[in-house]
Amino acid sequence: MSQSEIARQRLTTEVLAIIEAGVDTPLSDAEFNRYSLELFALQYETNKIFREFCDAKMVRPGDVGRWQDIPMVYNDVFKTHLVASFPLEQSVMACLTGGTTSLTQRGRIFRDEDGQKLVFNANKMMTGAYLFPDFTENHRCRILILAPSPQLAPSMGMAIGMDQTRRHFGTDDSLFLLGKSGIDVTSLLKALRESEASGAPVALIGATAAYVYFFQSCRRKKMTFHLPPGSRICDGGGYRGRFGVVTRNDYYAMVKEILDIPESHCVNVLGEVETATNLFDDQLRRQAVGLLPRARTRPVPPWSRVVAMNIDDMTPLPDGEVGLLAHWDLANIPTVLSVITDNLGYTVYGGTACEMVGRAKIEQGKVSPLPDEERSMGPLGDSAIFRMLETYTNFSIDLKMRLAKDPRKEVPGIREEIEARPGSVASCPQIVDELLVAQADKEAARLRDASLDAFRNQTDRPLDWYKTAAERQQLGDHPAGLKSEKPSG
Repeated sequence: MSQSEIARQRLTTEVLAIIEAGVDTPLSDAEFNRYSLELFALQYETNKIFREFCDAKMVRPGDVGRWQDIPMVYNDVFKTHLVASFPLEQSVMACLTGGTTSLTQRGRIFRDEDGQKLVFNANKMMTGAYLFPDFTENHRCRILILAPSPQLAPSMGMAIGMDQTRRHFGTDDSLFLLGKSGIDVTSLLKALRESEASGAPVALIGATAAYVYFFQSCRRKKMTFHLPPGSRICDGGGYRGRFGVVTRNDYYAMVKEILDIPESHCVNVLGEVETATNLFDDQLRRQAVGLLPRARTRPVPPWSRVVAMNIDDMTPLPDGEVGLLAHWDLANIPTVLSVITDNLGYTVYGGTACEMVGRAKIEQGKVSPLPDEERSMGPLGDSAIFRMLETYTNFSIDLKMRLAKDPRKEVPGIREEIEARPGSVASCPQIVDELLVAQADKEAARLRDASLDAFRNQTDRPLDWYKTAAERQQLGDHPAGLKSEKPSG
């Protein structure tokens, strides 16, 4: 075993121990700094792309003594380069990145067994701490998931993550409610009525946009639910406004009106496939552990650091000032420690928490600090995929809400799954938080199949992609050009 492999195994073991210690066990800046510098040295040695990037930046291990000075890699780089700090033949997990309009140009994030263990453990800890903070060990509830299953979309990070949540926190009757034919509205309504009747709380997890339209459909049908105390809802991906102006407070009001879930039990999650750890808002956790209420923020766990960077010169900003959010995550051992995103946000409480306000846009070659109206994350995501999500969500839920019957008013029978009726436009699969492909026309059906093929190809034939990417890099798609990946002023 080489020295780098020994160092990697040791770092993985120690970072896993930090994660297992939980979100309330602090890691001092000195300790975080030591681990970061060790990881920088390891990734510089084992990651050719990152090494050449650092050389182009003229920053190498030994040149810096602070984690803040380790080169940040823009998340766009993952779309054009293989950013892996381990032999790619050892990959056991592959995810497509979001944020690009071409399925053929999506980036791939690869993880080996250690990397998979790190991302699974990090997000199990975060989910338990912020979505299920009131659960004792081995406590479970029924989880209703408005996302495709990993079987349908095997390389979609959110599908993989939600399946892990189901495995660790869900009962056996938990459901994935998005299939190739769209949203299984009948099963969703049936599950909500069953929760009402039994008094057993449920957890709903899914895309903000899907919830917004579902709630609007419920309003039109004058349909409401009174879910038992302890029920909760977690939304991600955000809302871009296709179904009318809906603020975050409007969303909370709809959750209360339609589901009878209080704002305290509404949780929002921000996930970036380029960095290992999802960030949840802390409203539910603060109530569960007896802390005083405060404005929602996303606490940064001990194994991570988040800094808002000035859009002009990429220098750190003080609390409260909006810039591009950069993440240093010790769980990123299989890729790179530090990733700077195109998410606009700010830090609070001395950098121990952050909040996101939108995505950056480019005007006249410069990054604008104002959230782009067409790419707003407030609080939804971006890409043509999400635009198709909204069109399809409109079509699918509206059709099925018209066809579905309220289980409370019907004698329960054999489970029925409403499909698009013959002669209607074929519905398409949904990709939640990073991918949801569908649209109510023939072009949408083509995109649906292309997307599912992309997921399958990512999982079944990754080595073909490695070779293609390597050939592109040899032809001049070289990391020395990474300095132009994001305008800096």
